[in-house]
Amino acid sequence: MGKTLSEKILGKKVNKDVVAGEIVEVEPDVAMSHDNTAAISKSFYKIGVDKVFDPQKHVIILDHCTPAANSKFAQNHKDIREFVTKQNIKNFYDIQHGVCHQVIHEKGHIYPGALVVGSDSHSTSYGAFGAFSCGIGRSEMAVIMARGKIWLKVPETIKIYVKGKFPKGISSKDLMLQIAREIRADGALYKAIEFCGPTIDNMSVASRFVLANMAVEIGAKAGYMIPNQATLDYLKKHTSRPYEIIESDPDATFEKTYTFDVSNLEPMVAKPHTVDNVSPISEVAGTKIDQVFFGSCTNGRIEDFQVVSDVVKGKKIHPGVRMLVFPASNTIYMEALKQGFIQNLMEAGAVIMNPGCGPCMGNHEGILADNEVCVATSNRNFKGRLGNKNSEVFLASPRTAAECAIAGKIVDWKK
Repeated sequence: MGKTLSEKILGKKVNKDVVAGEIVEVEPDVAMSHDNTAAISKSFYKIGVDKVFDPQKHVIILDHCTPAANSKFAQNHKDIREFVTKQNIKNFYDIQHGVCHQVIHEKGHIYPGALVVGSDSHSTSYGAFGAFSCGIGRSEMAVIMARGKIWLKVPETIKIYVKGKFPKGISSKDLMLQIAREIRADGALYKAIEFCGPTIDNMSVASRFVLANMAVEIGAKAGYMIPNQATLDYLKKHTSRPYEIIESDPDATFEKTYTFDVSNLEPMVAKPHTVDNVSPISEVAGTKIDQVFFGSCTNGRIEDFQVVSDVVKGKKIHPGVRMLVFPASNTIYMEALKQGFIQNLMEAGAVIMNPGCGPCMGNHEGILADNEVCVATSNRNFKGRLGNKNSEVFLASPRTAAECAIAGKIVDWKK
């Protein structure tokens, strides 16, 4: 019987054949944590171990509240800096670098065939590079620091086959929202999702990243795709690690298979307060908005800046709307400056923020007031996600977000 990518990568780590449902003890290749490393380090010391098992496998990136919004966050950052120094963790990226899920692959820590864990639910993102990558809890990360290993259940796999050519202006974010609409937020609980098909094969790295990033929003433990040529070209520039491209066998067993055709896909939005409460934008057109949040680990990359810049160039953001712009990394910020995207956004009236998560966790930098409405290019819109349970968040693509910022309301820009 053929094996899925999940079965192959996890089996390789224990040097035996494994099947879905089996529990294995594995040693991850890469372990990522962010601002929550402060809490993780305290749990680590409670285990009774003084030294991190393998400092080289840990990557720590500060991004969730940077710069620190108050003394509590500042102390957390200080504790982390002291911890990485004491434990000789060299792969540490302080507040100037950007969002962890972007920085980690820019700096060459992600590669095909790797087993990656992260103490952040959106660590599914790295499946865009052909890795098996999943989120874990803080206590689990503390144990990896102490022992180097973790128990994982081999997940069953759902195949999502995508075909067709995107209509002009429609993107992988619209596709992912459509997927969430059909499969639902709990439709893939502890499953791996394999994205495949001709549309996936032709996607850019950034577009593929959106799908892997949001796989967790339908409950997935991991979401991945086989690297295409664009991905291999990116990896050639960013990592020197040797790697093996691992693919599911043709006769591998999949729990379910879904097929999506993007040929007639419309602009999609996730309405408050769940990511699967999705509809075509035409159904909510006219809704007044107060803020646009452009950025996040889902959509804050150069191709997103290109789209948004093209929409706002020579125009003005509606006077009743605040548009906050968060590049996903310092590298992206500098490239957006070079290409004139930042200037176009500033001239339109946008506020350019530092690379990082910004208001996504509701920590700072753009929290909403009571009854305010925000269109966000991020990945979650449950109550309080942007810091106020009495506000509303609509999730949308960068193109849609930009069009709404100009109009001052949710607008069906395809009409």
